[in-house]
Amino acid sequence: MATVLITGANKGSGLELSRQLAGRGDTVLALCRKTSGELDALGVQVFEGVDVTDQAALEAVSRDLGDTQVDVLINNAGIFENETFDDLDLDQIRRQFEVNALGPLQVTSALQHHLGKGSKIIIMTSRMGSIDDNGSGSFYGYRMSKAALNMAGVNLAHDFRSKGVAVAILHQGTVATEMTGRNGIPVSESAQGLIARIDELQLADSGGFWHANGERLPW
Repeated sequence: MATVLITGANKGSGLELSRQLAGRGDTVLALCRKTSGELDALGVQVFEGVDVTDQAALEAVSRDLGDTQVDVLINNAGIFENETFDDLDLDQIRRQFEVNALGPLQVTSALQHHLGKGSKIIIMTSRMGSIDDNGSGSFYGYRMSKAALNMAGVNLAHDFRSKGVAVAILHQGTVATEMTGRNGIPVSESAQGLIARIDELQLADSGGFWHANGERLPW
C-alpha cells in the first residue's frame, strides 16, 4: 500500500480522496488549514494549521515526517473566485495565484526530500486553465492561476524525470462541491477517476494533462 499526502484534505475532493484512499488501505497524510469532523472520522494522520503558502508550516510538516517516504503527493488545495473584466479585484487575483499556482510549487519544494524513485506528484488543476478550451472568458484569477499551474506541472515533470518521479496534471471534472455550488458530478465519482489516473501513471506519461475520466485535455 502507498503513503499518500494530500493538501486541502478537510473537504470536497481532498476529503473524498482521503476517504477512498484510506478505505483501500493506503496511509493518508492529510494536510489542511482547519480539520473537519468528517476528516477526523477517517482515522488518517491529520496535519492541521497548514496553509500551502506558509513556508514555516510546510517545513514543520517535513520535520514531523522524519524519514517517511511519500509515494504520492497530491497538490489539491486551491481557491476559486470570479472576476469579470468590468469588476476586477487584483488583490483577489493575486491571492489565487499565491494559492493555486505558487502553493503547489512551494509544497513540492518543501517536501521534495520525501519523494523517491517511483514517487508521483499530482497537480490538481482545472480545465479552466486550458487556453484552447476557453470559450467564455471571465474568471480571470482562476483561469490565469490554473494556466500558470499547468506550466509548473510540465516543468516539474522535466525536473523530476531524472529522479524517477512522475507528474500528472489532472482535472477533476465539474464536481458537486462547495466550490461549485454543489453543481456537477458526485465527488465520489470524480475521486474514483482521479485515483485510476494516479494508479496508471508511468514515468513515460509524465507531464500529461488529463480529465479524471481519462480524456487527454488541450493546453
